[in-house]
Amino acid sequence: MTLSALDSLILGPLFATDAMRAVFTDEARIAAMLRAEAALARAQGRAGLVPDALAPALDALAPAALDPTSLGRRTALSGVPVIPFVKAVQATLPADLEPAFHKGTTTQDIADTALALQLREAFGLVAEDLGAILAGLSDLARRHRETPCVGRTYGQHAAPVTFGFKAAIWALGIAEVAADLPRIRGRALAASLGGPVGTLASLGEAADAVGEDFARVLGLGYEPAPWHTRRARIAETGSWLALLMGTLAKLATDVAHLASTEVGEVAEPFVPGRGGSSAMPHKRNPVSSTVILAAFSAAKGQVVPLLDGMAAAHERPAGAWHAEWHALPALFGLASGALREARALAEGLVPDPARMRTNLDLTGGLLFADALAARLAPRLGAEAAHALVEAAAGAVREGRGSLAAVLAARPEAAGIDLQPAFDLAPAIRAGARTTDRALAETARLAALLTRPSHPDASPCP
Repeated sequence: MTLSALDSLILGPLFATDAMRAVFTDEARIAAMLRAEAALARAQGRAGLVPDALAPALDALAPAALDPTSLGRRTALSGVPVIPFVKAVQATLPADLEPAFHKGTTTQDIADTALALQLREAFGLVAEDLGAILAGLSDLARRHRETPCVGRTYGQHAAPVTFGFKAAIWALGIAEVAADLPRIRGRALAASLGGPVGTLASLGEAADAVGEDFARVLGLGYEPAPWHTRRARIAETGSWLALLMGTLAKLATDVAHLASTEVGEVAEPFVPGRGGSSAMPHKRNPVSSTVILAAFSAAKGQVVPLLDGMAAAHERPAGAWHAEWHALPALFGLASGALREARALAEGLVPDPARMRTNLDLTGGLLFADALAARLAPRLGAEAAHALVEAAAGAVREGRGSLAAVLAARPEAAGIDLQPAFDLAPAIRAGARTTDRALAETARLAALLTRPSHPDASPCP
């Protein structure tokens, strides 16, 4: 039985990528805790606090030697996984090394540092997909910068835009949130070493040197004080993931509507067997958009426990820290599925310019009402011109002809050449200009994704 769709053998592949799920497996957690302990032993060995042989002994211990099932049973008793982990590792060490293991540190140091190591891999997967999404949407926008289509407000036809403009707005919205990734990653990828209450008292005067070396060995940031109860970085990471999924949901919302039968202006990439119905053989449902929207909907509730964790009592809270273990991996899992589907859309969405052109004519010229009012205003005045076009639009909706024909029959418009107001060229030029500006800003923001998070970005020996 599974209690989470992300861990389900049936539903998991729909909502999360295998790569992201691998980052947060029990095996990966054990491996990360071992790496943290080995780095601590190495730093303490250089400070003369533990035998030099301890770090190599930990390096040689395979994560597979520690049984997750056994650790899980004992975690149910201890309340945290690090305690049975420490005991299991101690049982494998020679008698002369066992007393030096886990010296001066505490459960939360190892758990949080291991999490930071897992997050480094998770952020890397996110960044890879983000780069591809921004590149794909930017290319789509460039190719269709002058492809006219309907602009919609409140779900109704408003005025002409270009499809490139729509795609550029998608790209820029995602890029604005993506650009924060280096800062978020830099804050989250920090080693934790504070000991039982955060003061590293048992390491004495060597505490700072060991802490800095510990972080350097792991390629993580060094904190001058532990972040045991400073959980803003965790809440910030989760909130950022939810915001990111929100920008992807904007794309998905538009695509799902544009792909509907009545609109038909785009289609999701065709994959045999994808998007079908058990009852209706003709269906081609927007699966990518569906997964993205589901991820965003589920993500919002996962952020709340992370925000609650900021109200951490004293030097170690009861429950608030544990709640993060439910929420943060789930957010990365949901984000991975949403990013995968958004990448498929960015790289494979199929626009239909002919259908876009047909839809431009669907309302009998109502899309040009604003341009017509502007054309009439110099003679009639702005208020009278607006009222005339508004009345004419009502006649069009009642089936009394196109907007051009209705206005041509009105005496107020006599002698005014209205035909230029129906010219798509100004809207196309405006859409293309805005597309170019949006893509320039998207490129600037996308370049920030490759910026290093902090100077100690690589593990050291």
